[in-house]
Amino acid sequence: MKKRDYKLLLVVTEVYRQQLWMYQNNKQSIEDRIVSLTQPHIRPIVRGKAGKPVEFGAKFSASCIDGYIFLDRISWDNFNESGDLKAQIEAYYDYTGYYPESVHVDKIYRTREN
Repeated sequence: MKKRDYKLLLVVTEVYRQQLWMYQNNKQSIEDRIVSLTQPHIRPIVRGKAGKPVEFGAKFSASCIDGYIFLDRISWDNFNESGDLKAQIEAYYDYTGYYPESVHVDKIYRTREN
């Protein structure tokens, strides 16, 4: 059996296991559910936006220092990037020796913790 076929067989086996568990437990979802046989690492990201309620792809947190982009976190799993803000500001301080003059963020970062 070719390596590619063996990998696909493993993925199909896991999809079967997940589907069986959901059926037996009368559930509609399962953690780390596989939604693509050819890209099993991709997870759906529920956004709730009109016209595009679910998105697929990697999520990342990035920062810009002196024109250079730093990729602070990348994940195929759904995560709330607002939790990375404090760590990113501290990483900026560690790199430059001072805190940023300003921080520009999307509204998802506006939380009590930040």
